[in-house]
Amino acid sequence: MRALPDIERRLAQLLDGSPCAADAGELLLLAEEVLEQWVCACGEVPTAEHHEGFRLLALHRQGARGRPSFNACRESCRELAYHYNLLTLQVQHADAGARARMMGLLANHLCLFVAGKLQAEGLGEFCCASRPLRAGAG
Repeated sequence: MRALPDIERRLAQLLDGSPCAADAGELLLLAEEVLEQWVCACGEVPTAEHHEGFRLLALHRQGARGRPSFNACRESCRELAYHYNLLTLQVQHADAGARARMMGLLANHLCLFVAGKLQAEGLGEFCCASRPLRAGAG
């Protein structure tokens, strides 16, 4: 399992280039690794189970158990799964590049959210914006 800074760097590399349908598997894996970091930080062992066909969704369920503010990233996880399905079921689709970019942006958003949650547990109680962390750094 990669550390969050390594995941952030890889996501930046993918987003700086032109992500494509072939990157869908790696983007999904990176998002899973982000949630593994959260689950481990909560003192648990990341699950190998799947929910609705995705380990990512099972990891989110595990990470949110007993932590309501973590549900702020639920839709990001579901959107990641949705875009993964679009990219793997319609590889040659005219919008494949845009779909891959969106998947990359969602994975990056998830990474930023988890990194913020690791710094401030209350982050996400009202929304998933990390503005309180950025505002304090100014």
